[in-house]
Amino acid sequence: MLNAFQGPLRWALAVAGAWIGFAVVMRQPGHPTEAELQNNILLATELPFTLWFALRLVDNLAEVWAKRASETDSTFDDQLVPIVRAALKVFLVAVCVVMVIQNLGGEVSSLLAGFGIGGAAVALASKDTIANLFGSIVIFVDRPFQIGDWVEIGSHEGTVEEVGLRVTRIRTFANSLITVPNSALTTSAINNWSRMNKRRIKLTIGLTYDTSPQRMRDALEALRDCLRRDARIDQGFWLVNFTDLGPSSLDVFVYCFTVTTSWEEYMQTREELLLAFMDAVSQLGLSFAFPTQTVHVDSFPTERVDSLRPNP
Repeated sequence: MLNAFQGPLRWALAVAGAWIGFAVVMRQPGHPTEAELQNNILLATELPFTLWFALRLVDNLAEVWAKRASETDSTFDDQLVPIVRAALKVFLVAVCVVMVIQNLGGEVSSLLAGFGIGGAAVALASKDTIANLFGSIVIFVDRPFQIGDWVEIGSHEGTVEEVGLRVTRIRTFANSLITVPNSALTTSAINNWSRMNKRRIKLTIGLTYDTSPQRMRDALEALRDCLRRDARIDQGFWLVNFTDLGPSSLDVFVYCFTVTTSWEEYMQTREELLLAFMDAVSQLGLSFAFPTQTVHVDSFPTERVDSLRPNP
């Protein structure tokens, strides 16, 4: 507890000393009375403590809010907590600075006018930073993603780890951390994989060319039965069709969706579905095709063959 007071005490003494020095040096006859000087000294001592306690109060309230936000299903409030905390702190510091200047006899209106001119110059020099700030506002309003979402932005793909005022941090599947400026997110296409309600399975199965038409019909029906019997496959829409006479195979197109969106469950479902396809094809006595080429030779030139034979 005492260590926590060391910083504010140093700050209060430094500000009080500067304020007292300013009040004494700038004092003119007939102007600030002794009572006004004492009031300035009192304010110089109290304002830093008041500001410090206000900042600590904001931190404590933010921690309580963050704890409650972590218990909700939505992650929007989780990413809103640090933004609100930072905005409140900036507001409190600005109010304190204005009060200090006002008690020292300064013109607040002139200061604000100066800030307006200086702000324009700063805005021109830091347009990228301002663009990032506006980008963060767009993210919070449109909510294209939340913390914990699996997103794909351009060539970047991973899980959103933090959404700040300037940048968004994405943890890739290689466990690296990518920092993306918020201004870039407002002009990029964002693919939010976490918001899909089912996962797609899309594949092509090739059977050998010695498969007869009737056997192909039997194979198609067997593959369709595999999809019908699997409760993990969305029965609202799926396709199994003989689609192409490939260079080395008779191609069957399979298109369906899993009910689950979990990556682990999806991979397990896909694996077991492929094994069921293999069993169905094997039970029909058919074979999967692989890239092959058949060369038909009608005849060999006799003279050419004789010339290639070694001499006895």
